[in-house]
Amino acid sequence: VKKVKKKVKKKVKKKRVKNEVKKKKMKKLNKVKKKKKQKKKKIKKQVKKKKKKVNKKVKKKVKKKVKKKWVKNEVKKKEVEVKKKVKKKKAKKKEKKKAKKKVKKK
Repeated sequence: VKKVKKKVKKKVKKKRVKNEVKKKKMKKLNKVKKKKKQKKKKIKKQVKKKKKKVNKKVKKKVKKKVKKKWVKNEVKKKEVEVKKKVKKKKAKKKEKKKAKKKVKKK
């Protein structure tokens, strides 16, 4: 009976030790997993931040380009208007001259 008890005790101790080792291993594994997860999260966050920054820059550039184009278009419109006005004035002057000539001829 004593021998059997000793054997059982030994077995139980062995099992306990095994379990302890297993627990420690799992703890370590979990720690590593957690670290990896955190690293992934960090990288994801950084990527998101970078994307946001890049998007902001791109948006700014696009805005600038659009504004430039708009200003260019406005300037063009004004130029066209001025040209039309000048043309009209010249046409009126010509008409007046023609009318004067007609009057003189009469």
